[in-house]
Amino acid sequence: MMPLTLASVGEENMILKIGGNPEVRSHLENLGFVAGGSVTVVSTIGGNLIVNVKNSRIAISRELAGKIMI
Repeated sequence: MMPLTLASVGEENMILKIGGNPEVRSHLENLGFVAGGSVTVVSTIGGNLIVNVKNSRIAISRELAGKIMI
């Protein structure tokens, strides 16, 4: 298990766990980051990530990406 920040660009990964406090977990779940779901890193810009999750492209900060375990 590793944080999403270490994922390779273009590689599809399965989300294993969402960390953080309940508010952060709820926010990430509302964006579509749920355990068992898939996520693909499209690109990284200054440590921040653009990812595909549930057929949507979403930009997330390095801090939030560190709470998503794959």
